[in-house]
Amino acid sequence: MADTLEFNEIYQEVKGSMNDGRLRLSRQGVIFKNSKTGKVDNIQASELAEGVWRRVALGHGLKLLTKNGHVYKYDGFRESEFDKLSDFFKAHYRLELAEKDLCVKGWNWGTVRFGGQLLSFDIGEQPVFEIPLSNVSQCTTGKNEVTLEFHQNDDAEVSLMEVRFYVPPTQEDGVDPVEAFAQNVLSKADVIQATGDAICIFRELQCLTPRGRYDIRIYPTFLHLHGKTFDYKIPYTTVLRLFLLPHKDQRQMFFVISLDPPIKQGQTRYHFLILLFSKDEDISLTLNMNEEEVEKRFEGRLTKNMSGSLYEMVSRVMKALVNRKITVPGNFQGHSGAQCITCSYKASSGLLYPLERGFIYVHKPPVHIRFDEISFVNFARGTTTTRSFDFEIETKQGTQYTFSSIEREEYGKLFDFVNAKKLNIKNRGLKEGMKQSYDEYADSDEDQHDAYLERMKEEGKIREENANDSSDGSGEETDESFNPGEEDDDVAEEFDSNASASSSSGGGDSDRDEKKPAKKAKIVKDRKPRKKQLESKKGKDPNAPKRPMSAYMLWLNASREKIKSDHPGISITDLSKKAGELWKAMSKEKKEEWDRKAEDARRDYEKAMKEYSVGSKSESSKAERSKKKKKKQEKPPKGKVEKKGASKSLSSSKSPAKNTSESFKSKEFVSSDESSSGESKKE
Repeated sequence: MADTLEFNEIYQEVKGSMNDGRLRLSRQGVIFKNSKTGKVDNIQASELAEGVWRRVALGHGLKLLTKNGHVYKYDGFRESEFDKLSDFFKAHYRLELAEKDLCVKGWNWGTVRFGGQLLSFDIGEQPVFEIPLSNVSQCTTGKNEVTLEFHQNDDAEVSLMEVRFYVPPTQEDGVDPVEAFAQNVLSKADVIQATGDAICIFRELQCLTPRGRYDIRIYPTFLHLHGKTFDYKIPYTTVLRLFLLPHKDQRQMFFVISLDPPIKQGQTRYHFLILLFSKDEDISLTLNMNEEEVEKRFEGRLTKNMSGSLYEMVSRVMKALVNRKITVPGNFQGHSGAQCITCSYKASSGLLYPLERGFIYVHKPPVHIRFDEISFVNFARGTTTTRSFDFEIETKQGTQYTFSSIEREEYGKLFDFVNAKKLNIKNRGLKEGMKQSYDEYADSDEDQHDAYLERMKEEGKIREENANDSSDGSGEETDESFNPGEEDDDVAEEFDSNASASSSSGGGDSDRDEKKPAKKAKIVKDRKPRKKQLESKKGKDPNAPKRPMSAYMLWLNASREKIKSDHPGISITDLSKKAGELWKAMSKEKKEEWDRKAEDARRDYEKAMKEYSVGSKSESSKAERSKKKKKKQEKPPKGKVEKKGASKSLSSSKSPAKNTSESFKSKEFVSSDESSSGESKKE
């Protein structure tokens, strides 16, 4: 028989994950080399206590138990290799390789056996599953129930984190089966044990997540939360970050501990431990260590006797033991002066804290988002009211967080903060758009020079002048076609002249016919000044001198290129803001220089306007004379007008019994009537 056996593509089961490698059996023992990590496990032949051959998911497997209680599992064998392995174990290890089949009935009621570091759940004589107790991180008991929690395995895609066992009550006096079960687990499990006295204890602290009052016992390597119902042991190695956040009311403080992996309560996971303190609450603290030990361990960060605010003592002790910095809010200040913003997240109201490197929301549920995780942020209008807006954050992983019901007064502060942190804003430019409807959003002082407003005014004047220039080329008909009221006035005007002629010649019209034309004439009279205003507005000369620029605008035109070169890539809005700041900070002497230039420009403008007004008067008088000439030429002969009036009175006298509404005739109807009356006369 060969002295060694070698097997390739064998899988070793470690904490629920399967690591492939090579297995070698020799006279001296069993050696397994991991293909991925190169790690070698060596089991001496003298340590082997039992060998079991069984059918598993990946073919067949070999389970080895050592005398000190360790269990090793190797899968991936073929069924034909059993005889070879069995003979090898007999010859070199003097062990019988036993065959045991797993129970596949699917029952969940059975017997628990503790053997070494292994918990085996059996139905009859067949095992259903086995749990290495070295993988257990926490064991908690309840009424007739024991819960086992396991260490998280980062190498496995899916990890078993918790198993619950129901333990029925027994009639034996003095023995609690639940406690006996838990003690068997704890004796072999890798559970944090409270050995020795606590360094210090904080009594009855208010905890928001998990909710309740807890005693916090500080041990050298872990934190023990002891409540009425639940106990939590938190190793300091699982603490990621510490936050100390002032409440908006300035009377309370939040102390937040970020955990990974989180603490568990049933199906609930708590990634954050949040404590709430009152600023007025003080404490005197004495550490359960002598002064030399305190000095040696904490190097001056803590002293044996300390006193101060409760939140300061807790945060100071935690900082020294965890050895991590405490994050506090940065330079951000909201509209009310607080370092946070009141908002809602998932229908619960809370506080959003803009930090130097991220955002944190407390408290239900707590959320911490780092700036390097953020893909973009978005400012959205409130869905139910215009008095608030929503702040949306989308991460690079595609997760979206929406913080709603933020008061609109906070908009300016939050926008400036996000802009300063150079976060990608999805709807950039919304701030300018919202200024018109949300005046409170703006974060500028009225006394401060607003460069952006000045620029907008100048652009508005240019647009108005361009619009006037373009309107001069088109006739009056185009403008009137957009105003149906004025068209009616024109028709009424023509009708009024005809109506007066008919009334003077006929003399037999009713009072109603006389009243209506008079009423129309009044309306036309009121409309005439408006028409004159429109005509004067249209008649603005594009050759008129341009208005002079202010001192600031003269300086801005001269300095624009310099500001752009000093701040490459600056936007138009930011350039205007920067210019406003530079102008405000400019000395009085330099401003006076630009004031003089503006005054010179104003004088030149007034001089040009005088010359322009003299020239325009002479041109307008010439135009008026030519208009009068044209009117005289277009005026019809006197006799023709009288004939029209006679014919009209004749037609009106012919039909006295007709409805009064027929007396109001359109231009076309009147002309056709005239022609018919003329023809009858000829006959």
